Amino acid sequence: MSHDKFHRIILPLKDKLFRLAWSIVRDSAEAEDIVQDVFLKLWLKNNEWDNIENLEAYCFRATKNLALDRVESLSIRRTENIAPELESGIFTDHVTPFFKLVETERNTFIYRCIDQLSENQKMVFQLREIEGMSYKEIADTLDISEDLVKVSLFRARNKLKELLSGKQE
Repeated sequence: MSHDKFHRIILPLKDKLFRLAWSIVRDSAEAEDIVQDVFLKLWLKNNEWDNIENLEAYCFRATKNLALDRVESLSIRRTENIAPELESGIFTDHVTPFFKLVETERNTFIYRCIDQLSENQKMVFQLREIEGMSYKEIADTLDISEDLVKVSLFRARNKLKELLSGKQE
């Protein structure tokens, strides 16, 4: 693979891969390490890239697998929350302490609800709702059928609606 192909296809995915890794490990430094490791592994295997049908899906799958391995091997607590200013995209000095508190509480509650989903539902939800991937892209990334993507997303949304409205089975 050429430098150009790496810079054109792979590097633009870094933010999406970071968010995917972070959604699994819930630790910014660990998520950065995971993305860096994925990039390094991909770079070192550049002679095999012509055999990969969908490089983007391959990158997402590699990131997901490495993040899940890290969670298992390091027993990372998944209750941490990223800084609210990073989550909401606000980097100004005029954010009030009250706004920070409300954002932190809201994000913590939402992530607790998402954590109650099955791993498959969590991954599908993350890739569809946060990363904006199509059903086909998600199916390729997770190596599952498009029908399973749709069912998992439907169930995840219903479960989250129940949890967010305070109704639980």
